[in-house]
Amino acid sequence: MQYRRLATLLMSIPMIVAVVGCYGQPLSTREKSTLLGGAAGVGAGALIGSAVGAPGAGAAIGGIGGALAGYGIGNELQNEQIWRPHHHHHYYY
Repeated sequence: MQYRRLATLLMSIPMIVAVVGCYGQPLSTREKSTLLGGAAGVGAGALIGSAVGAPGAGAAIGGIGGALAGYGIGNELQNEQIWRPHHHHHYYY
């Protein structure tokens, strides 16, 4: 019985994410980078965690670390996108 509940929960998560992901404004550069970093961190953390016998803990820690790194990179990229058009001047002599 527990296995069936777990399988149902795990199968419903991607569907919920897909429905919620289609709602609202398109994602900003910062948001895309945060999600990508989190996903990469979960994968890397699960791999490293499985080597030491704790894939769940590794995935959780990796996901948080990856999301933070992705946020930092995405924030810098988005600030550059906003800054560049306003501060880039062409001078012709």
